Order: sequence, then C-alpha cells, then structure tokens
Amino acid sequence: MSSRFDELKIKVLSLPYEPGVYIMKNKAGEVIYVGKAKALKNRVSQYFGSDTRHSPKTKVMVSNIWDFEIIVTESEFEALVLENAMIKKYKPKYNILLKDDKGYPFIKVSISKPFPEFEIVSAPKADKDRYFGPYLSRGSAKQAIDTVSETLKLKTCRRVFPRDIGKARPCLNKHLGRCIAPCTGDVSQQEYKKLIDEAIELLQGNDKSLLKSLNAQMHNYAENLNFERAAIIRDRIKAIECLNEKQKVVAGSFADLDVVAFMQGQTKGCVVVLHYLGGSLQDKEYTIIDGTGTEDTSEVLSAFLKQYYSLRKVVPKTVLLNCEIEDIQIINQFLSAIAGKNIVLSVPKRGKRHDLVRLAEKNASEEIARTETKEQRHAKSLELLQNITGVNKLPVLLESYDISNFAGADTVGSMVVFENAHPKRSKYRKFKIECTANGQDDYGAMAEMLTRRIERFKADDEKFCPLPDMFLIDGGLGHVRTAKTVLDKFNIDVPCFGMVKDEHHRTRGLVSPDSREFGISTMPAVFSLIGRIQEETHRFAITFNRNLGSKRMKTSTLDKISGVGEKRRNQLLKHFKTIDAIKKADINELKRIVPANTAQAIYDFFHSGENKT
Repeated sequence: MSSRFDELKIKVLSLPYEPGVYIMKNKAGEVIYVGKAKALKNRVSQYFGSDTRHSPKTKVMVSNIWDFEIIVTESEFEALVLENAMIKKYKPKYNILLKDDKGYPFIKVSISKPFPEFEIVSAPKADKDRYFGPYLSRGSAKQAIDTVSETLKLKTCRRVFPRDIGKARPCLNKHLGRCIAPCTGDVSQQEYKKLIDEAIELLQGNDKSLLKSLNAQMHNYAENLNFERAAIIRDRIKAIECLNEKQKVVAGSFADLDVVAFMQGQTKGCVVVLHYLGGSLQDKEYTIIDGTGTEDTSEVLSAFLKQYYSLRKVVPKTVLLNCEIEDIQIINQFLSAIAGKNIVLSVPKRGKRHDLVRLAEKNASEEIARTETKEQRHAKSLELLQNITGVNKLPVLLESYDISNFAGADTVGSMVVFENAHPKRSKYRKFKIECTANGQDDYGAMAEMLTRRIERFKADDEKFCPLPDMFLIDGGLGHVRTAKTVLDKFNIDVPCFGMVKDEHHRTRGLVSPDSREFGISTMPAVFSLIGRIQEETHRFAITFNRNLGSKRMKTSTLDKISGVGEKRRNQLLKHFKTIDAIKKADINELKRIVPANTAQAIYDFFHSGENKT
C-alpha cells in the first residue's frame, strides 16, 4: 500500500487549483468517498499528508484509497450541487448518508371522484386531484383532515360512493350529527362537492373569504324564507369560526424556523432538528450517526444540511446551527435554491435564539444517552458471552444456523448474522437443501449448508466474507459436532456452539463439540441475546420453508388436472385465492372462470374418492 500511497501523492501534484469534486475509490474500483473543494489540489493533498489531524474514520478511509478522480467545475456552488448528486448516486461508504425514507406528507383531495375523499400521500402527482402541504408529520396531516371533516361534517368512513349508497345502515356519525351521511342517498354529488370546495378553501387557509361567501348564502336563504337551509349554513359558519389556532395545522403552515444541532457521544453522534412555527415548537426529528468524532462536527453538520433539505424539498425562512461550518455561505446559497427564496443560515451566540440552539443540543444529548445505553448493554452481553465460553476473541460477529422442513419435504437452511448484538439482515442467507430429497436428514442438511457456506468463503465470494467470530447451531450435541466436522474439514479455526433448548422448547444454554454445556439462564444479558438469535434464525428458516411449500401447493395440485395450464391456473387462483376455495367451488362457479370441460375435470378431480380428505 505504501508504494501506491506514494503514487497517489505524486498524482496530487498535477491537480489544478480549481473548484470541483473529487471521487475516492478502493482497489475494486468502488466509490468510497465523494467530496467537494474550493481548490482541488489543496483539499485532496490534505488526505495524503500528515494524518495527525485526521479523525479515526478519515484514517480508515484513506487507508482504503487505491485511486481517485476529479471533476472540475465552474464554481464552488456548482461543485456542491454535483457532490450532493454523486453522493445520492453512489452512496459512498465513508460519506455521511441519510436514508431517503421520510419526506414531508401532503393531503390529497381526490376531486376526480364523484364523491371526493382525503388521503395522506408522500408527494404530489401530476394528475387532476388537489394536493395540500407539506405538513410537518403524518400526525399533523391527519389532524387537518379530521378538523376539516368535523367542521364540515364530511364522511370519514371507508365506504365508496356512489357504489355503496343504500347498501348498509348509516353509521353512528349520522346519528350523532357528525356526518351529513351521503350513504343515505339524500346528498347529491353536487351538494357534496360544494362541501369539498369549502374544505379546499380551509386547506388553503382562505377561511375569511369562505366565511364571507357563507354569510352571503345564509342571508340569501333567509331572505327567501328558507330558514332551515339558512340555519344549516349558520351552524357551518360557527364551526369554521371555532377553528382558531387549529387553522395553522389545517392550512398546512410549515415551520418558519428550524434549529439544527449536532452533538457527539462516546460512540455515536446525533443531529436534532426542532421545527418552530409562529414561535411555538411544533415537532422534533433526530438522526443517529455512527462512527463520528468531535473533530467531524463541521463536516457532519454540513453533510446533514445538504442531504436533509434536498431530500425533503422544503426549507424554512431561518435555519439556526449550533456550530460554525466551513462552507456556510455556499450551503446558504444551496438551501436558498431549494427553497426558491433567500433563507437565513446562522449560528446565534446570545439571546433567545441561542437558547433555542441549547435546547436542540440538549435533545441531541438525550438521544445519544438513550442509544448508547442500549449499545453498552449489547457490548456487555458480548463480553459476558466471551467470558462464559472462554473464547479468545470478543464475538462481535455471530452466525447462526437452523434447518426447517415440512414432513421431510422442502428442507431449507437459514443463516442469520448478528453484528454487535444487532441483526444484520443484509447478511442473511437462505439455502435449499438437496441431500434430503429422499428423506429427512437434519445432520446431513446441516453439513451441506455449512459446506456450501465455507466453499463460498474459500472462493472469495464477498457475500460470504468474512467468517464470523463464532458459529451458533440451533440444536444439541449431534448438530454442533456435525458443524465442527465441516469446519475441521476446511481447517476453519472458529469457535462453534450449539444452542440447546429445554423440554419446554426454551433456550437452556450452549454446548460445545466436546460435550461441555454452558448455562446462561442466570445471566439475563446473554440469555436474552442467545434467545433473540435462536428465535430469529428459526423464524427466518420457517418463513422460507412456508414460502416454498405454498408455492409448491399452488402449482403441483392444479398441474395434475387435465386442461389446466399456467394461464388457467393463474385465472383460478386470482379468482378463488386458494386451492381450498377451488376445491369447495361447485361446477357452475368453476364454469364462470374456465371452459365447461375443464371445469368438469377440476370438479371431478377434487370430488373423486381418491382425492377426498
């Protein structure tokens, strides 16, 4: 690596003093880090000089750099935009990455339907319906729908109109005066759409213009001596006037101030965002970030701001930070471009806004304390597991195996991985066992599964690398000895233990290949960890087994019937849903789906003496 490192230092010398983006790659050519620079030569050279100022995370990243590329841009702002786009595209291992799993919700009003309905959606679409928002959370969006529906007495049930008109009795809301009950057929589409138009006015925050229009309607009805209708409008006016403070929620008013704070704990960092509207705290969001240090504060906060607001597409008028960031002016420009207006990005040093920042820091510290307490418990359980079993290495990476079958058929194996006492689902693997085709053989199945797993490791298959610190086998002494035989065959020196259950099928302890049993019932932390691993391994195996069995049942039974091919089989299953429902169907029901001769063949198959169950 040292020679390659020297080559990279020479390559840096040819870089320009221009703004741009640099892309770090590992030996396999994978992008592991993307950054932007005001002057590429100055920034990139920092990685290949003295590492005394590097954080632990940066040191690890630099040790994995095999090559780098650059893209020169016209400006630092253009470099920032490109950097953000490339991080989204490549998801580099050493960049701060936020999950694209939470945008701000919108309310959809399906005005294209005869009787429009409300729905909470993640983003507007280019269709004929109306969308309102964004709202701070699904809770506030639901509150807005509930408030508007209650005010205007709109339907809140799941009935679809006009399809369900008159099909069932009106619900309790009708009798309590909370719904005008279009289900009765007494409310026309035109009348209901008028109420929806009023709801749209409220969602737009136009309550004053709506009240003016309703007052005119009320006086008009009164002048024409239609006092009953005038009274209905009067009650609606009163309900709208009672909205008061709820109007902010109803109208989807978004935060006008965000306070963003990053705090670093012993093992994790946390960024908290407090949303304020009209001076009142409306909501809190937080993100836990692994592998950061106090020296990463500016970088973490900078990366968070770019990704957080570009994912959500909404930026408030003012964003307060708890510390200075290196490229604050460029990020301010970037956020203003997202918002479509000038925003204020600042680090308050005193006064009320400084107090808000301190509150955000306090929330971040509390989230770290809660998370790290949990992590410490997990670390302690691994330490105790090491002490109990006497293994040389802390078992950070655990692999657990189980076999599942149904009456000797569809035998499958499951490999479940736990890292730092957490399930690592991306590392889970499933095996279809072949050696049990002629009957049930749990030991043979276990041997086959482990053999295939080790062979993939020996072949440098990255999906099966690295080996764990400990193998855990669901079963007793026979199972763990079978596993040990496979490991010895490949000269694999990794500890292996069986997870033993008592007569009530509960985890009792661990057993080694040399018959030593380690009781864990008196150590709650280890007992809980092994129990979770055993349950998860069993669940994963059972789910795979059932899926295979279901697929087999859906195909093989119908495929035995003359005249039923793939197309007709799919038609039958789409209509009847299950094999059992097809079996119970009479001949006339079957004829509605397939031709008469095929329907007769199906009926005869399931009702002949040899197929009765």
